Amino acid sequence: MNNKTLPLNYANGLMLELEKAFYDERGKGARFRTTTVGRSYFREHCLPRIASSEISGILPALEKALCEDGIVASLTYSQEERLLRVRVDGCVHRPVEEAMVAHGVEPFTCIPANLVVLALEEKLDRPVELAEIKVEDGACALLLAVFDHRPTLA
Repeated sequence: MNNKTLPLNYANGLMLELEKAFYDERGKGARFRTTTVGRSYFREHCLPRIASSEISGILPALEKALCEDGIVASLTYSQEERLLRVRVDGCVHRPVEEAMVAHGVEPFTCIPANLVVLALEEKLDRPVELAEIKVEDGACALLLAVFDHRPTLA
């Protein structure tokens, strides 16, 4: 087995081509097919590091995991009732989103956003939806909606 690591620009170039091809095929509907990308990484590298069942504990633990693995430089957030605004700085995949914007395609997928959604859904047992991704000021600004608890059947 080869332990050589691939250059980041090579991996991001492949991601860009795959995202663009998927968008060309599905248009804005591609957004709903990419929400679980990163699930294996989440289960193996992030979930074991998240002990809290509160947003105030989940997101800092996720940020620490992503920073330690060199995926992001920081992940900050603010919450207004059901709306959660997350800013992702220094993401290794931001060049992919910037290139999509340059191709005239609004960003429709974001691996750190997917990880945030997976963490919140897993630890809160509440549905979460990624409503918006904007590339601004060298970062990705995410808008998520955190819904009420899932109903249980008695």
